[in-house]
Amino acid sequence: MITTEAIKELRGRTGAGIMDCKKALQEVGGDLDDALEILRKRGFAKAAKKAHREVSQGLVEAYIHTGGRIGALVEVNCESDFVAHTDELKRLAHDLAMQVAATDPSFLSSEGIPEGMDPSEAYLLSQPFIKDPQRTVQDVITETVARVGENIKVRRFARFELGKE
Repeated sequence: MITTEAIKELRGRTGAGIMDCKKALQEVGGDLDDALEILRKRGFAKAAKKAHREVSQGLVEAYIHTGGRIGALVEVNCESDFVAHTDELKRLAHDLAMQVAATDPSFLSSEGIPEGMDPSEAYLLSQPFIKDPQRTVQDVITETVARVGENIKVRRFARFELGKE
């Protein structure tokens, strides 16, 4: 028997719909972790279908670290003005700006990087997410795409540190 509490817990952790949570829990006999994994995989499938869509709306988010010595700006784009004004996208953009301030990535992804450079944490999208190192930054973006139903891309970012070029 799948409990209402289990469905609420899974929904709270994933943002998936009630019926999707219930079906995932039924498929795995009520195991919350397995259901979470099923929903993540389904979210990635949904996100892959949306990856080709144009993103011309969005927002620019700033993060200034305590003390004012480090700051970051991130431009996050989505498909519609409606999603651009949601708390979900604002939270994602804030977390990404905080990620940039904390980790000082050199590049967005491995695309367009000069030959001879090894893939590393210098790429923002492949970094472990600072709030949950079990997931990458790209995983967090993909999960948000699945929840909001629109393609989301990080267009660009900049990091500033007092006294550093």
